[in-house]
Amino acid sequence: MHAAPRPRRTAVAAALLTAAALLGATACGSSPADSPKPADAPKPAGPFGELTGSQIVDKAFAATKGAKSLTVDIDLSASADPVKGYLALDDRGTCAGTLTMGAADTAELVKADDKNVYLRFDEAFLRKQVKDEDPETQEATLDALRGRWMKSPLTDPDNKDMLALCDLKELLSDFETGASGIVKGAETTVGGQRALALTEPGEGGEKSTVYVATQGTPYVLRIVTKGGDEPGTLTFSKYGKPVAAKAPAAKDVVDTD
Repeated sequence: MHAAPRPRRTAVAAALLTAAALLGATACGSSPADSPKPADAPKPAGPFGELTGSQIVDKAFAATKGAKSLTVDIDLSASADPVKGYLALDDRGTCAGTLTMGAADTAELVKADDKNVYLRFDEAFLRKQVKDEDPETQEATLDALRGRWMKSPLTDPDNKDMLALCDLKELLSDFETGASGIVKGAETTVGGQRALALTEPGEGGEKSTVYVATQGTPYVLRIVTKGGDEPGTLTFSKYGKPVAAKAPAAKDVVDTD
């Protein structure tokens, strides 16, 4: 009997890394420095007073990096390799998420403790992963994994990239500060929270807009990137909320070891 091959977890990691790349695409330009305001100029109105756009974005990035937990919703549907989904994670390495790559390929991820990571793939994803196998092996794989979770230890090298994305500090490490030329826009609402839009023109027609909460902690609420190679939207929410990550029941798990 043929052994059922494991779907390539690196395919999931690659999609997550593409989404994470958007995090570093904002506030990293080299526009001319913000012009200093004359000492006798009146203080501008607004939730952040006389702070420049660059200073506000730096403040927001620092606050977001200090979060204990958050959820990021990913929408790269306008890019060449569309990805949609969400990832909830905290500063202890707990995470849970779902990603759909392309039109149908969906993968779910759970890391609830310091021992194992769990992945579950829909049938479209499984079939694509084993399409080059012989029919008997394809059916063996589908029978073994259809609707079930793959369990593997954190020490498995295949899990390296995914586990990095369960690390809140590492996920947000691409937030670059010190950019200049960021323009303050209008106040708006994101997910029911008041926000200020701050826009940075990029190269080749790319433009990134960061929406920062104007009430309470100035967290990043949304990043929208238009143009360029990786257009898309990242929406941040559920700051400080517990991550709902629970290991699946044993009957629903296939141990890849």
